[in-house]
Amino acid sequence: MLKRLFYALALLPALWLAGCASPLAVPADHAATSSVTASAGPGTGLPNSPDHSTSVYPGGGLKPLAAEPSLRSRSVQSLLPPADLWERVRRGFAMSDLDSDLVRERELWYSSRPDYVARMTERGSKYLFYIVEELERRDMPSELALLPFIESAFNPQAVSSAKAAGMWQFMPATGKYFDLTQNMFRDDRRDVIESTRAALDYLQKLYGMFGDWHLALAAYNWGEGSVQRAIKKAKNAGTGTRYDELVMPMETRMYVPKLQAVKNIVANPESFRVVLPEIGNHPYFQSVEIERDIDVALAAELADVPLDDFRALNPSASKPVLLAASHSQILLPWDNAKRFQSRLAAYDGSRLANWTAWVAPATLSPAEAAKRVGMTEADLRSVNKIPPRMRVKAGSTLLVHRSASLNSDVTEHVADNGYLALAPDVVLKKTVVKAGKKDNVASMARRFSVSPQVLANWNKVSTTAAFKRGQSVVLYLPAKARSGRGVKARGKTAIAKATRRTPTKTAAKKKPVKLARQ
Repeated sequence: MLKRLFYALALLPALWLAGCASPLAVPADHAATSSVTASAGPGTGLPNSPDHSTSVYPGGGLKPLAAEPSLRSRSVQSLLPPADLWERVRRGFAMSDLDSDLVRERELWYSSRPDYVARMTERGSKYLFYIVEELERRDMPSELALLPFIESAFNPQAVSSAKAAGMWQFMPATGKYFDLTQNMFRDDRRDVIESTRAALDYLQKLYGMFGDWHLALAAYNWGEGSVQRAIKKAKNAGTGTRYDELVMPMETRMYVPKLQAVKNIVANPESFRVVLPEIGNHPYFQSVEIERDIDVALAAELADVPLDDFRALNPSASKPVLLAASHSQILLPWDNAKRFQSRLAAYDGSRLANWTAWVAPATLSPAEAAKRVGMTEADLRSVNKIPPRMRVKAGSTLLVHRSASLNSDVTEHVADNGYLALAPDVVLKKTVVKAGKKDNVASMARRFSVSPQVLANWNKVSTTAAFKRGQSVVLYLPAKARSGRGVKARGKTAIAKATRRTPTKTAAKKKPVKLARQ
Protein backbone atom coordinates (compact mmCIF):
# COMPACT_ATOMS: atom_id res chain seq x y z
CA MET A 1 0.00 0.00 0.00
CA LEU A 2 2.77 2.37 0.94
CA LYS A 3 4.59 1.39 -2.26
CA ARG A 4 1.57 2.36 -4.44
CA LEU A 5 1.21 5.68 -2.62
CA PHE A 6 4.88 6.44 -3.25
CA TYR A 7 4.49 5.82 -7.03
CA ALA A 8 1.40 8.05 -7.14
CA LEU A 9 3.20 10.93 -5.43
CA ALA A 10 6.15 10.53 -7.84
CA LEU A 11 3.84 10.85 -10.87
CA LEU A 12 2.22 14.10 -9.71
CA PRO A 13 5.04 16.49 -10.99
CA ALA A 14 5.07 14.75 -14.36
CA LEU A 15 1.32 15.10 -14.73
CA TRP A 16 1.47 18.79 -13.75
CA LEU A 17 4.21 19.50 -16.35
CA ALA A 18 2.24 17.72 -19.03
CA GLY A 19 -0.73 19.91 -18.27
CA CYS A 20 1.39 23.04 -18.58
CA ALA A 21 2.69 21.99 -22.01
CA SER A 22 -0.75 21.34 -23.42
CA PRO A 23 -1.94 23.95 -25.94
CA LEU A 24 -4.69 26.29 -24.94
CA ALA A 25 -7.88 26.33 -26.92
CA VAL A 26 -7.67 29.20 -29.42
CA PRO A 27 -10.50 30.47 -31.61
CA ALA A 28 -9.88 29.79 -35.30
CA ASP A 29 -10.06 33.47 -36.28
CA HIS A 30 -7.22 34.29 -33.83
CA ALA A 31 -4.83 31.56 -34.96
CA ALA A 32 -2.90 33.60 -37.51
CA THR A 33 -2.65 36.65 -35.25
CA SER A 34 -1.46 34.65 -32.29
CA SER A 35 1.10 32.89 -34.47
CA VAL A 36 2.69 36.19 -35.46
CA THR A 37 2.53 37.51 -31.90
CA ALA A 38 4.25 34.47 -30.51
CA SER A 39 7.09 34.62 -33.04
CA ALA A 40 7.69 38.37 -32.76
CA GLY A 41 11.02 39.37 -31.27
CA PRO A 42 14.20 41.41 -31.75
CA GLY A 43 15.41 41.70 -35.35
CA THR A 44 12.18 40.62 -36.97
CA GLY A 45 10.79 44.08 -37.54
CA LEU A 46 7.64 43.07 -35.65
CA PRO A 47 6.60 44.45 -32.21
CA ASN A 48 7.08 42.35 -29.10
CA SER A 49 4.04 41.45 -27.01
CA PRO A 50 3.60 44.12 -24.30
CA ASP A 51 2.62 41.53 -21.68
CA HIS A 52 4.20 38.07 -21.96
CA SER A 53 1.78 36.71 -19.34
CA THR A 54 -1.12 37.18 -21.76
CA SER A 55 0.57 35.69 -24.86
CA VAL A 56 -1.63 33.29 -26.78
CA TYR A 57 -0.04 30.23 -28.37
CA PRO A 58 -1.43 28.53 -31.51
CA GLY A 59 -2.88 25.11 -31.47
CA GLY A 60 -3.16 22.42 -34.08
CA GLY A 61 -0.53 21.12 -36.50
CA LEU A 62 1.99 22.99 -38.63
CA LYS A 63 0.73 24.77 -41.77
CA PRO A 64 2.73 25.69 -44.90
CA LEU A 65 3.76 29.35 -45.16
CA ALA A 66 1.94 29.72 -48.47
CA ALA A 67 -1.33 29.30 -46.63
CA GLU A 68 -0.80 32.56 -44.76
CA PRO A 69 -2.43 35.44 -46.73
CA SER A 70 0.01 37.96 -45.25
CA LEU A 71 2.99 36.08 -46.70
CA ARG A 72 1.69 35.32 -50.19
CA SER A 73 3.11 38.55 -51.67
CA ARG A 74 6.52 38.23 -50.00
CA SER A 75 9.49 37.23 -52.19
CA VAL A 76 12.22 34.95 -50.94
CA GLN A 77 15.59 36.67 -51.01
CA SER A 78 18.73 34.75 -51.86
CA LEU A 79 21.27 34.44 -49.11
CA LEU A 80 24.06 34.81 -51.66
CA PRO A 81 25.04 38.26 -52.97
CA PRO A 82 25.00 38.78 -56.73
CA ALA A 83 28.28 37.89 -58.42
CA ASP A 84 27.85 40.78 -60.87
CA LEU A 85 28.10 44.34 -59.52
CA TRP A 86 25.64 45.59 -62.15
CA GLU A 87 22.96 43.31 -60.67
CA ARG A 88 23.72 44.70 -57.22
CA VAL A 89 23.25 48.22 -58.61
CA ARG A 90 19.92 47.24 -60.18
CA ARG A 91 18.64 45.81 -56.89
CA GLY A 92 19.36 49.13 -55.18
CA PHE A 93 17.39 51.34 -57.56
CA ALA A 94 15.06 53.39 -55.37
CA MET A 95 14.39 56.70 -57.12
CA SER A 96 11.16 57.36 -58.96
CA ASP A 97 11.50 57.08 -62.72
CA LEU A 98 11.34 60.06 -65.01
CA ASP A 99 9.57 59.43 -68.32
CA SER A 100 9.90 62.14 -70.93
CA ASP A 101 11.04 62.83 -74.47
CA LEU A 102 14.34 64.14 -73.09
CA VAL A 103 14.98 60.75 -71.47
CA ARG A 104 14.31 58.92 -74.73
CA GLU A 105 16.53 61.36 -76.63
CA ARG A 106 19.41 60.66 -74.17
CA GLU A 107 18.81 56.91 -74.41
CA LEU A 108 19.25 57.16 -78.17
CA TRP A 109 22.34 59.34 -77.76
CA TYR A 110 24.13 56.89 -75.45
CA SER A 111 23.03 53.70 -77.19
CA SER A 112 24.24 55.04 -80.56
CA ARG A 113 27.74 55.56 -79.12
CA PRO A 114 28.82 52.11 -77.89
CA ASP A 115 32.53 53.03 -77.88
CA TYR A 116 31.89 56.01 -75.61
CA VAL A 117 29.75 53.93 -73.23
CA ALA A 118 32.42 51.21 -73.18
CA ARG A 119 35.14 53.73 -72.23
CA MET A 120 32.96 55.26 -69.51
CA THR A 121 31.99 51.96 -67.94
CA GLU A 122 35.51 50.51 -68.19
CA ARG A 123 36.91 53.60 -66.45
CA GLY A 124 34.20 53.47 -63.82
CA SER A 125 34.80 49.79 -63.05
CA LYS A 126 37.69 50.80 -60.76
CA TYR A 127 35.46 52.92 -58.53
CA LEU A 128 31.91 51.54 -58.72
CA PHE A 129 32.19 48.89 -56.01
CA TYR A 130 33.45 51.41 -53.47
CA ILE A 131 30.71 53.91 -54.35
CA VAL A 132 27.95 51.29 -54.17
CA GLU A 133 29.24 50.16 -50.77
CA GLU A 134 29.12 53.73 -49.48
CA LEU A 135 25.61 54.28 -50.84
CA GLU A 136 24.32 51.12 -49.21
CA ARG A 137 25.99 52.03 -45.92
CA ARG A 138 24.13 55.36 -46.00
CA ASP A 139 20.87 53.79 -47.26
CA MET A 140 20.91 55.95 -50.40
CA PRO A 141 19.59 55.00 -53.88
CA SER A 142 22.10 53.08 -55.98
CA GLU A 143 21.24 55.26 -59.02
CA LEU A 144 23.60 57.82 -57.51
CA ALA A 145 26.52 55.50 -58.25
CA LEU A 146 25.86 56.32 -61.92
CA LEU A 147 26.09 60.08 -61.40
CA PRO A 148 29.84 60.31 -62.25
CA PHE A 149 28.90 59.00 -65.72
CA ILE A 150 26.98 62.26 -66.18
CA GLU A 151 29.41 64.54 -64.37
CA SER A 152 32.78 63.45 -65.74
CA ALA A 153 32.44 60.15 -67.63
CA PHE A 154 34.17 58.73 -64.51
CA ASN A 155 37.36 60.67 -65.22
CA PRO A 156 38.88 61.85 -61.89
CA GLN A 157 41.16 64.25 -63.80
CA ALA A 158 38.27 66.00 -65.55
CA VAL A 159 38.17 69.81 -65.25
CA SER A 160 35.23 71.85 -66.52
CA SER A 161 35.34 75.29 -68.08
CA ALA A 162 34.02 76.62 -64.75
CA LYS A 163 37.01 75.01 -62.91
CA ALA A 164 35.00 72.16 -61.39
CA ALA A 165 37.30 69.17 -60.92
CA GLY A 166 37.22 65.43 -60.31
CA MET A 167 34.76 62.70 -61.17
CA TRP A 168 32.13 64.37 -58.92
CA GLN A 169 32.95 67.83 -60.36
CA PHE A 170 33.37 69.97 -57.27
CA MET A 171 33.86 73.71 -57.63
CA PRO A 172 36.77 75.05 -55.52
CA ALA A 173 34.56 76.83 -52.97
CA THR A 174 32.13 73.90 -52.59
CA GLY A 175 35.09 71.54 -52.21
CA LYS A 176 36.50 73.65 -49.38
CA TYR A 177 33.07 73.72 -47.69
CA PHE A 178 33.12 69.92 -47.62
CA ASP A 179 36.73 69.76 -46.35
CA LEU A 180 38.41 68.82 -49.64
CA THR A 181 42.04 69.97 -49.37
CA GLN A 182 43.29 71.98 -52.34
CA ASN A 183 46.92 73.10 -52.37
CA MET A 184 50.02 72.84 -54.54
CA PHE A 185 50.63 69.20 -53.59
CA ARG A 186 47.14 67.71 -53.66
CA ASP A 187 43.59 68.35 -54.77
CA ASP A 188 41.12 66.17 -52.92
CA ARG A 189 38.40 67.04 -55.42
CA ARG A 190 40.15 64.39 -57.52
CA ASP A 191 40.69 61.92 -54.67
CA VAL A 192 38.52 58.82 -55.07
CA ILE A 193 37.63 58.32 -51.41
CA GLU A 194 37.52 61.94 -50.24
CA SER A 195 35.53 63.27 -53.20
CA THR A 196 33.00 60.41 -52.89
CA ARG A 197 32.57 61.16 -49.21
CA ALA A 198 32.01 64.84 -49.93
CA ALA A 199 29.62 64.17 -52.85
CA LEU A 200 27.41 61.84 -50.82
CA ASP A 201 27.45 64.28 -47.88
CA TYR A 202 26.30 67.02 -50.23
CA LEU A 203 23.59 64.90 -51.85
CA GLN A 204 22.24 63.86 -48.45
CA LYS A 205 22.18 67.51 -47.41
CA LEU A 206 20.27 68.47 -50.55
CA TYR A 207 17.77 65.63 -50.15
CA GLY A 208 17.17 66.78 -46.59
CA MET A 209 16.42 70.27 -47.94
CA PHE A 210 14.06 69.29 -50.77
CA GLY A 211 12.75 65.85 -49.81
CA ASP A 212 12.95 64.77 -53.46
CA TRP A 213 15.91 63.16 -55.22
CA HIS A 214 15.20 64.81 -58.57
CA LEU A 215 15.23 68.27 -56.97
CA ALA A 216 18.32 67.33 -54.96
CA LEU A 217 20.10 66.42 -58.20
CA ALA A 218 18.98 69.67 -59.81
CA ALA A 219 20.47 71.53 -56.84
CA TYR A 220 23.71 69.54 -57.14
CA ASN A 221 24.01 70.77 -60.71
CA TRP A 222 22.50 74.26 -60.48
CA GLY A 223 22.96 75.19 -56.83
CA GLU A 224 20.58 74.90 -53.90
CA GLY A 225 19.78 78.62 -53.91
CA SER A 226 18.81 78.55 -57.57
CA VAL A 227 16.44 75.64 -57.06
CA GLN A 228 14.88 77.29 -54.00
CA ARG A 229 14.24 80.46 -55.99
CA ALA A 230 12.76 78.46 -58.87
CA ILE A 231 10.38 76.68 -56.47
CA LYS A 232 9.35 79.96 -54.86
CA LYS A 233 8.73 81.52 -58.27
CA ALA A 234 6.63 78.52 -59.31
CA LYS A 235 4.53 78.72 -56.15
CA ASN A 236 3.92 82.42 -56.67
CA ALA A 237 2.83 81.71 -60.24
CA GLY A 238 0.59 78.85 -59.14
CA THR A 239 2.47 76.26 -61.21
CA GLY A 240 3.91 72.89 -60.22
CA THR A 241 7.15 72.50 -58.26
CA ARG A 242 8.25 69.08 -59.48
CA TYR A 243 11.59 68.76 -61.26
CA ASP A 244 10.04 68.56 -64.71
CA GLU A 245 7.75 71.54 -63.99
CA LEU A 246 10.32 74.11 -62.85
CA VAL A 247 11.87 76.71 -65.14
CA MET A 248 15.58 75.80 -65.26
CA PRO A 249 18.59 76.27 -67.54
CA MET A 250 18.88 73.65 -70.26
CA GLU A 251 21.90 72.01 -68.63
CA THR A 252 19.93 71.37 -65.44
CA ARG A 253 16.79 70.38 -67.35
CA MET A 254 18.86 67.71 -69.13
CA TYR A 255 20.67 66.58 -65.97
CA VAL A 256 18.19 64.08 -64.51
CA PRO A 257 17.10 62.80 -67.98
CA LYS A 258 20.75 61.92 -68.61
CA LEU A 259 20.92 59.97 -65.36
CA GLN A 260 17.58 58.30 -66.06
CA ALA A 261 18.78 57.26 -69.52
CA VAL A 262 21.94 55.67 -68.07
CA LYS A 263 19.83 53.98 -65.39
CA ASN A 264 17.52 52.53 -68.06
CA ILE A 265 20.47 51.23 -70.07
CA VAL A 266 22.03 49.60 -66.98
CA ALA A 267 18.65 48.11 -66.04
CA ASN A 268 18.18 46.47 -69.44
CA PRO A 269 21.30 46.76 -71.63
CA GLU A 270 20.12 44.13 -74.11
CA SER A 271 17.13 46.21 -75.19
CA PHE A 272 19.50 49.06 -76.08
CA ARG A 273 22.06 46.72 -77.71
CA VAL A 274 24.67 47.84 -75.18
CA VAL A 275 27.28 45.50 -73.73
CA LEU A 276 28.34 46.39 -70.19
CA PRO A 277 31.78 45.17 -69.08
CA GLU A 278 31.79 42.50 -66.42
CA ILE A 279 32.46 43.98 -62.98
CA GLY A 280 32.87 41.54 -60.12
CA ASN A 281 31.01 42.24 -56.92
CA HIS A 282 34.18 42.62 -54.87
CA PRO A 283 36.61 45.45 -54.00
CA TYR A 284 38.88 46.66 -56.77
CA PHE A 285 41.33 48.52 -54.54
CA GLN A 286 42.47 48.86 -50.96
CA SER A 287 44.34 51.60 -49.14
CA VAL A 288 47.95 51.18 -48.03
CA GLU A 289 49.84 53.35 -45.55
CA ILE A 290 53.15 54.97 -46.48
CA GLU A 291 55.51 56.33 -43.85
CA ARG A 292 58.11 58.01 -46.09
CA ASP A 293 57.95 60.22 -49.17
CA ILE A 294 58.16 58.11 -52.31
CA ASP A 295 58.28 58.88 -56.02
CA VAL A 296 55.10 58.06 -57.91
CA ALA A 297 57.03 56.08 -60.54
CA LEU A 298 58.79 53.98 -57.87
CA ALA A 299 55.54 53.29 -56.01
CA ALA A 300 53.92 52.06 -59.23
CA GLU A 301 56.98 49.91 -59.96
CA LEU A 302 57.03 48.32 -56.50
CA ALA A 303 53.29 47.59 -56.77
CA ASP A 304 53.75 46.17 -60.26
CA VAL A 305 51.00 48.47 -61.52
CA PRO A 306 51.14 50.42 -64.81
CA LEU A 307 51.82 54.10 -64.13
CA ASP A 308 48.55 55.21 -65.75
CA ASP A 309 46.54 52.80 -63.58
CA PHE A 310 48.38 53.97 -60.47
CA ARG A 311 47.57 57.59 -61.26
CA ALA A 312 43.94 56.65 -61.94
CA LEU A 313 43.64 55.35 -58.38
CA ASN A 314 45.62 58.24 -56.88
CA PRO A 315 44.60 61.19 -59.05
CA SER A 316 44.83 63.84 -56.32
CA ALA A 317 48.64 63.64 -56.37
CA SER A 318 49.62 66.06 -59.15
CA LYS A 319 53.36 66.03 -58.43
CA PRO A 320 55.90 63.27 -59.23
CA VAL A 321 56.25 62.45 -55.52
CA LEU A 322 53.82 61.18 -52.87
CA LEU A 323 54.21 62.97 -49.55
CA ALA A 324 53.75 60.82 -46.45
CA ALA A 325 52.69 63.90 -44.50
CA SER A 326 49.96 64.64 -47.05
CA HIS A 327 49.19 61.33 -48.82
CA SER A 328 49.62 58.89 -45.96
CA GLN A 329 47.29 56.47 -47.73
CA ILE A 330 47.59 55.38 -51.34
CA LEU A 331 45.16 53.18 -53.26
CA LEU A 332 46.36 50.04 -55.00
CA PRO A 333 44.57 47.20 -56.80
CA TRP A 334 43.52 44.59 -54.26
CA ASP A 335 45.91 41.90 -55.52
CA ASN A 336 48.89 44.27 -55.66
CA ALA A 337 48.74 45.77 -52.18
CA LYS A 338 50.62 43.00 -50.35
CA ARG A 339 53.19 42.85 -53.16
CA PHE A 340 53.86 46.57 -52.73
CA GLN A 341 54.22 46.28 -48.96
CA SER A 342 56.70 43.40 -49.13
CA ARG A 343 58.77 45.00 -51.88
CA LEU A 344 58.80 48.34 -50.08
CA ALA A 345 60.07 46.68 -46.89
CA ALA A 346 62.85 44.95 -48.85
CA TYR A 347 63.78 47.98 -51.01
CA ASP A 348 67.50 48.73 -50.75
CA GLY A 349 67.76 51.69 -53.12
CA SER A 350 69.59 54.87 -52.13
CA ARG A 351 66.36 56.81 -51.59
CA LEU A 352 62.63 56.43 -52.04
CA ALA A 353 62.06 60.01 -53.23
CA ASN A 354 64.13 62.20 -55.51
CA TRP A 355 62.08 65.29 -54.71
CA THR A 356 61.54 67.54 -51.72
CA ALA A 357 60.16 71.01 -51.00
CA TRP A 358 62.06 74.31 -50.73
CA VAL A 359 60.65 77.63 -49.51
CA ALA A 360 61.94 80.69 -51.41
CA PRO A 361 63.60 83.11 -48.93
CA ALA A 362 63.07 86.13 -51.22
CA THR A 363 61.35 87.09 -54.45
CA LEU A 364 63.42 85.47 -57.18
CA SER A 365 63.38 84.88 -60.87
CA PRO A 366 63.02 81.21 -61.83
CA ALA A 367 66.63 81.29 -63.06
CA GLU A 368 67.87 82.56 -59.68
CA ALA A 369 65.76 80.01 -57.79
CA ALA A 370 66.98 77.17 -60.01
CA LYS A 371 70.59 78.17 -59.42
CA ARG A 372 70.10 78.12 -55.64
CA VAL A 373 68.66 74.59 -55.60
CA GLY A 374 70.97 73.14 -58.28
CA MET A 375 68.40 72.60 -61.03
CA THR A 376 68.01 73.82 -64.57
CA GLU A 377 65.53 76.63 -65.03
CA ALA A 378 63.54 74.52 -67.50
CA ASP A 379 63.13 71.65 -65.00
CA LEU A 380 62.14 74.01 -62.18
CA ARG A 381 59.56 75.74 -64.36
CA SER A 382 58.16 72.45 -65.64
CA VAL A 383 57.62 70.62 -62.34
CA ASN A 384 56.23 73.73 -60.63
CA LYS A 385 54.24 74.98 -63.65
CA ILE A 386 55.76 78.48 -63.64
CA PRO A 387 54.67 80.42 -66.74
CA PRO A 388 56.99 82.74 -68.69
CA ARG A 389 57.71 86.29 -67.52
CA MET A 390 56.84 85.51 -63.89
CA ARG A 391 58.89 85.71 -60.69
CA VAL A 392 58.56 83.50 -57.60
CA LYS A 393 57.46 85.54 -54.59
CA ALA A 394 59.10 85.19 -51.18
CA GLY A 395 57.54 82.43 -49.05
CA SER A 396 56.52 80.33 -52.04
CA THR A 397 57.06 76.58 -51.89
CA LEU A 398 58.81 74.91 -54.82
CA LEU A 399 59.25 71.23 -55.56
CA VAL A 400 62.97 70.66 -56.13
CA HIS A 401 65.48 67.84 -56.61
CA ARG A 402 66.97 66.38 -53.47
CA SER A 403 70.60 67.20 -52.78
CA ALA A 404 73.12 66.97 -49.96
CA SER A 405 71.68 70.11 -48.38
CA LEU A 406 68.03 69.32 -49.24
CA ASN A 407 67.52 65.68 -48.40
CA SER A 408 64.59 65.37 -46.01
CA ASP A 409 60.93 64.42 -46.36
CA VAL A 410 58.49 67.30 -46.68
CA THR A 411 57.15 68.39 -43.29
CA GLU A 412 53.46 68.24 -42.45
CA HIS A 413 53.28 72.05 -42.18
CA VAL A 414 54.69 72.56 -45.68
CA ALA A 415 52.68 69.68 -47.14
CA ASP A 416 49.41 71.14 -45.81
CA ASN A 417 50.14 74.85 -46.26
CA GLY A 418 52.58 75.10 -49.16
CA TYR A 419 51.64 77.58 -51.87
CA LEU A 420 53.15 79.10 -54.99
CA ALA A 421 52.72 82.86 -55.42
CA LEU A 422 53.91 84.54 -58.61
CA ALA A 423 54.50 88.16 -59.60
CA PRO A 424 54.98 89.58 -63.08
CA ASP A 425 58.60 89.85 -64.14
CA VAL A 426 59.38 93.55 -64.72
CA VAL A 427 61.24 94.39 -67.94
CA LEU A 428 63.93 97.03 -67.36
CA LYS A 429 65.10 99.49 -69.98
CA LYS A 430 68.36 101.45 -69.95
CA THR A 431 67.68 105.16 -69.34
CA VAL A 432 70.13 108.07 -69.10
CA VAL A 433 69.18 111.14 -67.05
CA LYS A 434 71.07 114.32 -66.13
CA ALA A 435 72.08 114.81 -62.51
CA GLY A 436 70.94 117.95 -60.75
CA LYS A 437 72.82 120.25 -58.43
CA LYS A 438 74.14 118.43 -55.34
CA ASP A 439 72.92 115.05 -56.62
CA ASN A 440 74.71 111.92 -55.41
CA VAL A 441 74.18 108.16 -55.53
CA ALA A 442 71.95 108.13 -52.44
CA SER A 443 69.69 110.98 -53.58
CA MET A 444 69.31 109.55 -57.09
CA ALA A 445 68.56 106.10 -55.66
CA ARG A 446 65.79 107.54 -53.47
CA ARG A 447 64.34 109.52 -56.35
CA PHE A 448 64.10 106.49 -58.65
CA SER A 449 63.28 103.91 -55.92
CA VAL A 450 66.29 101.70 -56.56
CA SER A 451 69.03 100.34 -54.35
CA PRO A 452 72.09 102.68 -53.92
CA GLN A 453 74.37 99.69 -54.41
CA VAL A 454 72.64 98.74 -57.66
CA LEU A 455 72.72 102.33 -58.95
CA ALA A 456 76.42 102.57 -58.06
CA ASN A 457 77.12 99.36 -59.94
CA TRP A 458 75.26 100.62 -63.00
CA ASN A 459 77.48 103.71 -63.10
CA LYS A 460 80.70 102.03 -61.84
CA VAL A 461 81.10 104.39 -58.88
CA SER A 462 81.07 103.96 -55.12
CA THR A 463 77.89 104.28 -53.07
CA THR A 464 79.24 107.57 -51.59
CA ALA A 465 80.01 109.19 -54.95
CA ALA A 466 78.54 112.60 -55.87
CA PHE A 467 77.48 113.63 -59.37
CA LYS A 468 78.27 116.90 -61.10
CA ARG A 469 75.39 119.00 -62.32
CA GLY A 470 74.42 117.84 -65.81
CA GLN A 471 76.39 114.56 -65.51
CA SER A 472 74.82 111.59 -67.30
CA VAL A 473 73.54 108.91 -64.89
CA VAL A 474 72.63 105.44 -66.15
CA LEU A 475 69.45 103.86 -64.79
CA TYR A 476 67.58 100.65 -65.61
CA LEU A 477 63.90 101.40 -65.10
CA PRO A 478 60.64 99.58 -65.89
CA ALA A 479 59.79 100.00 -69.54
CA LYS A 480 56.76 99.06 -71.66
CA ALA A 481 56.37 95.32 -71.72
CA ARG A 482 55.63 93.53 -74.96
CA SER A 483 52.00 93.15 -73.85
CA GLY A 484 51.62 96.94 -74.03
CA ARG A 485 51.41 97.63 -70.28
CA GLY A 486 52.93 100.96 -69.20
CA VAL A 487 55.95 101.40 -66.97
CA LYS A 488 55.55 102.25 -63.32
CA ALA A 489 54.30 105.76 -62.78
CA ARG A 490 56.95 106.58 -60.26
CA GLY A 491 59.65 105.78 -62.82
CA LYS A 492 58.19 108.08 -65.46
CA THR A 493 57.52 110.82 -62.96
CA ALA A 494 61.03 110.62 -61.61
CA ILE A 495 62.55 110.79 -65.10
CA ALA A 496 60.41 113.81 -65.90
CA LYS A 497 61.54 115.57 -62.74
CA ALA A 498 65.17 114.76 -63.40
CA THR A 499 64.99 116.19 -66.89
CA ARG A 500 62.85 119.19 -65.80
CA ARG A 501 59.82 118.01 -67.78
CA THR A 502 56.26 117.97 -66.52
CA PRO A 503 54.72 114.48 -66.59
CA THR A 504 51.59 114.03 -68.66
CA LYS A 505 48.40 112.58 -67.25
CA THR A 506 48.94 109.46 -69.34
CA ALA A 507 52.36 108.91 -67.84
CA ALA A 508 51.05 109.27 -64.30
CA LYS A 509 48.46 106.52 -64.66
CA LYS A 510 49.30 103.08 -63.37
CA LYS A 511 47.70 100.18 -65.17
CA PRO A 512 46.72 97.15 -63.09
CA VAL A 513 48.82 94.03 -63.51
CA LYS A 514 46.94 90.77 -63.81
CA LEU A 515 48.65 87.80 -62.18
CA ALA A 516 48.67 84.48 -63.97
CA ARG A 517 46.11 81.96 -62.66
CA GLN A 518 47.74 79.37 -60.49
